Amino acid sequence: ILLAGGFLAILAMEWDNPDTLGPMGIGGKLLNAAFHSVMPRTAGFNSLDVGSFRDETLMTNYFLMFIGGGSAGTAGGIKITTFAVLLAVVLSEVLRRRDAGAFGKRFGHAVERQALTVIVLAGTLIFAATTYLSIITPLAFEDLLFEAVSAFSTVGLSTGVTAELPPAGQLVLIALMFIGRVGTITVATALALGGQPRPYRYPEENPIVG
Repeated sequence: ILLAGGFLAILAMEWDNPDTLGPMGIGGKLLNAAFHSVMPRTAGFNSLDVGSFRDETLMTNYFLMFIGGGSAGTAGGIKITTFAVLLAVVLSEVLRRRDAGAFGKRFGHAVERQALTVIVLAGTLIFAATTYLSIITPLAFEDLLFEAVSAFSTVGLSTGVTAELPPAGQLVLIALMFIGRVGTITVATALALGGQPRPYRYPEENPIVG
């Protein structure tokens, strides 16, 4: 779904862009759109000038980079299964089902909490890094966001502004790459190793949500 959806989105959005797919024939457009649909999933190569992409194409790349590849592989991002679990949780809540799951199986609450933790930590890190980069440099926001998502997801793509960042900004990207490679859950677990489990539980409360 991600490969096909990315291919169609990039093909449609960049079809007449004179700096990317515009000058190519139909075969070249199809090949390059398909190739670039794979690249944001952590491959890191590019046959098109990422810096010349339209804003809507960059948005598609944010989405593909953030999700990344499969959990059993070396790809970055939050991973496909993490996104799928959270999507199933949202769907079950909308449909008012007791359990979230897929293919005749239900997910355990520990898996659901882990998926939520990964996505919240990833989103928080990217938000904080992009905000900091926006403060210390006058570069365009969409370029800075692309750099942050690409670094966290260990994609290897850039709009071409990495060299223009000050050393402090480049250190932020390095930190994002390390955390994204090691994994947000691993980092969170490492920070919490010194904590002791509570020998008690608080009374249950159901606050209003939304």
